[in-house]
Amino acid sequence: MFELILMCPQEQVEDISDALDALDALSVSVEDMDAHTDAEQALFGEPGMPAPKDGWNRSRITALFQERAGAEEAVKLLALQDFFTGCQLLGIQKLEPQDWVRLTQAQFQPVDITPDFWIVPTWHELPQAAKVSIRLDPGLAFGTGTHPTTRMCLRWIARQPQGSLGRVLDYGCGSGILAIGAAKFGAQDIDAVDIDADAVTSCQLNAQANQVQLKAGLPDQASGQYQTVLANILATPLKVLAPLLANHVQAGGHLVLAGILERQTEELIAAYAPYLPLQVADSEDGWVLMTAQRGMA
Repeated sequence: MFELILMCPQEQVEDISDALDALDALSVSVEDMDAHTDAEQALFGEPGMPAPKDGWNRSRITALFQERAGAEEAVKLLALQDFFTGCQLLGIQKLEPQDWVRLTQAQFQPVDITPDFWIVPTWHELPQAAKVSIRLDPGLAFGTGTHPTTRMCLRWIARQPQGSLGRVLDYGCGSGILAIGAAKFGAQDIDAVDIDADAVTSCQLNAQANQVQLKAGLPDQASGQYQTVLANILATPLKVLAPLLANHVQAGGHLVLAGILERQTEELIAAYAPYLPLQVADSEDGWVLMTAQRGMA
Protein backbone atom coordinates (compact mmCIF):
# COMPACT_ATOMS: atom_id res chain seq x y z
CA MET A 1 0.00 0.00 0.00
CA PHE A 2 1.16 3.55 -0.77
CA GLU A 3 -0.01 6.92 0.56
CA LEU A 4 -0.24 9.92 -1.74
CA ILE A 5 -0.14 13.09 0.37
CA LEU A 6 -1.20 16.51 -0.94
CA MET A 7 -1.63 19.98 0.52
CA CYS A 8 -4.68 21.78 -0.91
CA PRO A 9 -6.47 25.12 -0.31
CA GLN A 10 -10.02 24.91 1.01
CA GLU A 11 -11.70 25.69 -2.32
CA GLN A 12 -9.89 22.80 -4.09
CA VAL A 13 -10.49 20.05 -1.55
CA GLU A 14 -13.80 18.72 -2.88
CA ASP A 15 -12.63 18.58 -6.52
CA ILE A 16 -9.33 16.90 -5.60
CA SER A 17 -11.08 14.35 -3.37
CA ASP A 18 -13.60 13.49 -6.09
CA ALA A 19 -10.80 13.17 -8.67
CA LEU A 20 -8.78 10.84 -6.42
CA ASP A 21 -11.85 8.69 -5.93
CA ALA A 22 -12.32 8.53 -9.72
CA LEU A 23 -8.63 7.56 -10.08
CA ASP A 24 -9.27 4.41 -8.01
CA ALA A 25 -7.86 5.54 -4.68
CA LEU A 26 -8.78 2.95 -2.06
CA SER A 27 -9.55 5.71 0.44
CA VAL A 28 -9.29 9.49 0.73
CA SER A 29 -9.00 11.38 4.02
CA VAL A 30 -8.87 15.13 4.72
CA GLU A 31 -7.23 16.73 7.77
CA ASP A 32 -6.26 20.20 8.92
CA MET A 33 -2.79 20.89 7.51
CA ASP A 34 -2.14 23.13 10.51
CA ALA A 35 -3.34 20.69 13.17
CA HIS A 36 -1.42 20.89 16.49
CA THR A 37 -0.05 24.34 15.61
CA ASP A 38 -1.12 27.87 16.52
CA ALA A 39 -2.90 28.08 13.14
CA GLU A 40 -5.15 25.06 13.86
CA GLN A 41 -8.83 25.74 13.11
CA ALA A 42 -11.81 24.20 14.91
CA LEU A 43 -14.63 23.29 12.52
CA PHE A 44 -17.11 21.76 14.92
CA GLY A 45 -19.55 23.79 16.96
CA GLU A 46 -22.02 22.77 19.64
CA PRO A 47 -24.43 19.87 18.97
CA GLY A 48 -27.36 21.13 16.92
CA MET A 49 -25.49 24.25 15.79
CA PRO A 50 -23.98 24.80 12.32
CA ALA A 51 -20.23 24.40 11.89
CA PRO A 52 -18.30 27.70 12.02
CA LYS A 53 -17.04 27.12 8.44
CA ASP A 54 -17.01 24.42 5.76
CA GLY A 55 -13.30 23.59 5.67
CA TRP A 56 -9.77 24.43 6.75
CA ASN A 57 -7.72 27.10 5.00
CA ARG A 58 -5.16 24.41 4.14
CA SER A 59 -5.98 20.72 4.09
CA ARG A 60 -3.79 17.65 4.07
CA ILE A 61 -5.34 15.09 1.70
CA THR A 62 -4.13 11.51 2.01
CA ALA A 63 -5.11 8.97 -0.65
CA LEU A 64 -4.33 5.26 -0.39
CA PHE A 65 -3.28 3.29 -3.50
CA GLN A 66 -2.49 -0.38 -3.92
CA GLU A 67 0.67 0.30 -5.98
CA ARG A 68 3.15 3.20 -6.20
CA ALA A 69 2.53 3.42 -9.95
CA GLY A 70 -1.13 4.23 -9.30
CA ALA A 71 -0.22 7.08 -6.94
CA GLU A 72 2.36 8.48 -9.37
CA GLU A 73 -0.09 8.36 -12.28
CA ALA A 74 -2.74 10.10 -10.17
CA VAL A 75 -0.35 12.99 -9.43
CA LYS A 76 0.50 13.40 -13.14
CA LEU A 77 -3.18 13.55 -14.11
CA LEU A 78 -4.13 15.90 -11.28
CA ALA A 79 -1.31 18.31 -12.17
CA LEU A 80 -2.91 18.83 -15.60
CA GLN A 81 -6.22 19.99 -14.11
CA ASP A 82 -7.20 23.61 -13.51
CA PHE A 83 -8.43 22.77 -10.01
CA PHE A 84 -4.93 21.61 -8.99
CA THR A 85 -3.82 25.27 -8.83
CA GLY A 86 -2.48 26.05 -5.37
CA CYS A 87 -2.08 22.37 -4.47
CA GLN A 88 1.25 20.80 -3.60
CA LEU A 89 2.55 17.24 -3.60
CA LEU A 90 3.98 16.45 -0.17
CA GLY A 91 5.08 12.95 -0.99
CA ILE A 92 4.35 9.34 -1.82
CA GLN A 93 5.32 6.86 0.84
CA LYS A 94 4.99 3.15 1.45
CA LEU A 95 2.54 2.19 4.17
CA GLU A 96 4.10 -0.54 6.26
CA PRO A 97 1.86 -3.47 7.25
CA GLN A 98 0.15 -2.92 10.61
CA ASP A 99 -1.64 -5.15 13.05
CA TRP A 100 -4.77 -2.99 13.05
CA VAL A 101 -6.52 -5.15 15.65
CA ARG A 102 -3.69 -4.61 18.14
CA LEU A 103 -3.46 -0.90 17.32
CA THR A 104 -7.19 -0.47 17.94
CA GLN A 105 -7.09 -2.46 21.16
CA ALA A 106 -4.16 -0.37 22.41
CA GLN A 107 -6.47 2.67 22.47
CA PHE A 108 -8.61 1.10 25.20
CA GLN A 109 -7.02 0.53 28.59
CA PRO A 110 -8.63 -0.46 31.91
CA VAL A 111 -10.41 2.51 33.53
CA ASP A 112 -10.79 2.88 37.29
CA ILE A 113 -14.15 4.32 38.35
CA THR A 114 -13.39 3.94 42.04
CA PRO A 115 -10.28 2.28 43.52
CA ASP A 116 -12.00 -1.13 43.42
CA PHE A 117 -14.45 -0.69 40.50
CA TRP A 118 -12.94 -0.97 37.01
CA ILE A 119 -14.01 -1.05 33.35
CA VAL A 120 -11.79 -3.57 31.59
CA PRO A 121 -11.66 -4.36 27.84
CA THR A 122 -12.14 -8.07 27.19
CA TRP A 123 -8.55 -8.52 25.95
CA HIS A 124 -6.99 -7.14 29.16
CA GLU A 125 -6.30 -8.95 32.41
CA LEU A 126 -8.29 -7.74 35.40
CA PRO A 127 -6.29 -5.39 37.64
CA GLN A 128 -5.64 -6.84 41.08
CA ALA A 129 -7.50 -3.95 42.70
CA ALA A 130 -10.71 -4.71 40.79
CA LYS A 131 -13.23 -6.15 43.24
CA VAL A 132 -16.08 -5.16 40.89
CA SER A 133 -15.55 -4.97 37.13
CA ILE A 134 -17.35 -4.53 33.84
CA ARG A 135 -15.81 -6.44 30.93
CA LEU A 136 -16.47 -4.39 27.82
CA ASP A 137 -15.81 -4.91 24.11
CA PRO A 138 -16.03 -1.42 22.55
CA GLY A 139 -18.13 -1.65 19.40
CA LEU A 140 -20.64 0.46 17.50
CA ALA A 141 -22.30 1.96 20.57
CA PHE A 142 -21.30 4.90 22.78
CA GLY A 143 -20.04 4.03 26.26
CA THR A 144 -16.54 2.72 26.99
CA GLY A 145 -16.00 4.23 30.43
CA THR A 146 -13.34 6.67 29.22
CA HIS A 147 -15.57 9.77 28.97
CA PRO A 148 -16.14 11.92 32.09
CA THR A 149 -19.94 11.68 31.73
CA THR A 150 -19.84 7.88 31.86
CA ARG A 151 -17.39 7.81 34.75
CA MET A 152 -19.50 10.20 36.82
CA CYS A 153 -22.65 8.11 36.29
CA LEU A 154 -20.83 4.95 37.29
CA ARG A 155 -19.32 6.63 40.35
CA TRP A 156 -22.81 7.68 41.42
CA ILE A 157 -24.06 4.10 41.00
CA ALA A 158 -21.12 2.67 42.96
CA ARG A 159 -21.69 5.06 45.88
CA GLN A 160 -25.33 4.16 46.48
CA PRO A 161 -26.21 2.01 49.50
CA GLN A 162 -26.38 -1.69 48.73
CA GLY A 163 -29.82 -2.68 47.44
CA SER A 164 -31.06 0.91 47.03
CA LEU A 165 -31.03 1.14 43.21
CA GLY A 166 -34.28 -0.80 42.90
CA ARG A 167 -35.90 -0.98 39.47
CA VAL A 168 -33.62 0.81 36.95
CA LEU A 169 -34.16 2.53 33.59
CA ASP A 170 -31.09 3.33 31.47
CA TYR A 171 -32.47 5.69 28.81
CA GLY A 172 -30.11 6.00 25.80
CA CYS A 173 -28.15 2.96 26.93
CA GLY A 174 -25.52 2.81 24.16
CA SER A 175 -23.17 -0.06 25.03
CA GLY A 176 -25.24 -0.76 28.16
CA ILE A 177 -22.41 0.22 30.47
CA LEU A 178 -24.62 2.06 32.99
CA ALA A 179 -27.26 -0.67 33.07
CA ILE A 180 -24.53 -3.30 33.55
CA GLY A 181 -22.97 -1.17 36.28
CA ALA A 182 -26.33 -0.99 38.03
CA ALA A 183 -26.64 -4.78 37.83
CA LYS A 184 -23.16 -5.19 39.30
CA PHE A 185 -24.26 -3.10 42.28
CA GLY A 186 -27.41 -5.01 43.03
CA ALA A 187 -30.17 -3.76 40.70
CA GLN A 188 -32.50 -6.64 39.79
CA ASP A 189 -35.07 -5.29 37.32
CA ILE A 190 -33.34 -3.25 34.59
CA ASP A 191 -34.66 -1.79 31.34
CA ALA A 192 -31.99 -0.49 28.93
CA VAL A 193 -33.41 1.38 25.93
CA ASP A 194 -31.98 3.21 22.91
CA ILE A 195 -33.28 4.56 19.60
CA ASP A 196 -30.36 2.82 17.81
CA ALA A 197 -30.91 -0.88 17.07
CA ASP A 198 -27.11 -1.43 16.93
CA ALA A 199 -26.82 -0.04 20.45
CA VAL A 200 -29.52 -2.43 21.66
CA THR A 201 -27.60 -5.37 20.17
CA SER A 202 -24.33 -4.14 21.69
CA CYS A 203 -26.01 -3.78 25.07
CA GLN A 204 -27.38 -7.32 24.93
CA LEU A 205 -23.97 -8.78 24.00
CA ASN A 206 -22.16 -6.84 26.72
CA ALA A 207 -24.74 -7.92 29.30
CA GLN A 208 -24.21 -11.55 28.33
CA ALA A 209 -20.43 -11.13 28.54
CA ASN A 210 -20.82 -9.77 32.07
CA GLN A 211 -23.33 -12.44 33.08
CA VAL A 212 -25.97 -9.93 34.16
CA GLN A 213 -29.69 -9.89 33.47
CA LEU A 214 -31.35 -6.89 31.82
CA LYS A 215 -33.97 -6.18 29.18
CA ALA A 216 -32.61 -4.20 26.21
CA GLY A 217 -34.90 -2.69 23.59
CA LEU A 218 -36.25 0.41 21.89
CA PRO A 219 -37.59 3.33 23.98
CA ASP A 220 -41.20 2.12 23.95
CA GLN A 221 -40.05 -0.75 26.17
CA ALA A 222 -39.74 1.66 29.10
CA SER A 223 -42.94 1.45 31.13
CA GLY A 224 -44.16 2.51 34.52
CA GLN A 225 -41.99 4.02 37.21
CA TYR A 226 -38.48 3.25 38.42
CA GLN A 227 -36.46 3.78 41.57
CA THR A 228 -33.47 4.89 39.45
CA VAL A 229 -33.61 6.60 36.04
CA LEU A 230 -30.26 7.10 34.27
CA ALA A 231 -29.78 9.15 31.09
CA ASN A 232 -26.32 9.99 29.73
CA ILE A 233 -27.17 11.74 26.45
CA LEU A 234 -26.69 15.47 25.68
CA ALA A 235 -28.25 18.62 27.10
CA THR A 236 -30.63 19.37 24.21
CA PRO A 237 -32.38 15.95 24.12
CA LEU A 238 -32.37 15.86 27.93
CA LYS A 239 -34.37 19.10 27.95
CA VAL A 240 -36.84 17.74 25.39
CA LEU A 241 -37.21 14.51 27.37
CA ALA A 242 -37.77 16.26 30.72
CA PRO A 243 -41.46 15.35 31.17
CA LEU A 244 -40.96 11.78 29.96
CA LEU A 245 -37.93 11.02 32.14
CA ALA A 246 -39.37 12.75 35.20
CA ASN A 247 -42.61 10.80 34.91
CA HIS A 248 -40.65 7.54 35.05
CA VAL A 249 -39.25 8.40 38.52
CA GLN A 250 -41.27 6.85 41.33
CA ALA A 251 -41.86 8.40 44.75
CA GLY A 252 -38.54 8.45 46.59
CA GLY A 253 -36.70 7.58 43.36
CA HIS A 254 -33.66 9.20 41.77
CA LEU A 255 -33.09 10.85 38.38
CA VAL A 256 -29.45 10.90 37.19
CA LEU A 257 -28.55 12.97 34.12
CA ALA A 258 -25.22 13.38 32.29
CA GLY A 259 -23.90 14.68 28.99
CA ILE A 260 -24.21 18.24 30.33
CA LEU A 261 -21.57 20.95 30.09
CA GLU A 262 -21.04 23.18 33.15
CA ARG A 263 -22.41 26.23 31.31
CA GLN A 264 -25.65 24.32 30.51
CA THR A 265 -26.50 23.69 34.17
CA GLU A 266 -29.06 26.48 34.56
CA GLU A 267 -30.85 25.46 31.33
CA LEU A 268 -31.36 21.95 32.68
CA ILE A 269 -32.50 23.17 36.09
CA ALA A 270 -35.11 25.35 34.36
CA ALA A 271 -36.27 22.56 32.03
CA TYR A 272 -36.84 20.14 34.93
CA ALA A 273 -38.16 22.68 37.46
CA PRO A 274 -41.84 21.84 36.80
CA TYR A 275 -41.12 18.19 37.59
CA LEU A 276 -38.08 17.68 39.84
CA PRO A 277 -35.45 19.83 41.63
CA LEU A 278 -32.20 19.13 39.74
CA GLN A 279 -28.85 19.91 41.30
CA VAL A 280 -25.20 19.32 40.41
CA ALA A 281 -23.89 16.17 42.09
CA ASP A 282 -20.45 15.82 40.46
CA SER A 283 -18.19 17.51 37.89
CA GLU A 284 -15.20 16.51 35.79
CA ASP A 285 -13.31 18.18 32.93
CA GLY A 286 -16.03 20.75 32.23
CA TRP A 287 -18.92 18.24 32.42
CA VAL A 288 -21.43 17.89 35.25
CA LEU A 289 -23.63 15.15 36.67
CA MET A 290 -27.07 16.34 37.76
CA THR A 291 -29.44 14.46 40.05
CA ALA A 292 -32.86 14.86 41.61
CA GLN A 293 -34.95 12.85 44.06
CA ARG A 294 -38.71 12.75 44.02
CA GLY A 295 -40.29 13.26 47.39
CA MET A 296 -42.27 10.50 49.05
CA ALA A 297 -45.99 10.62 48.29
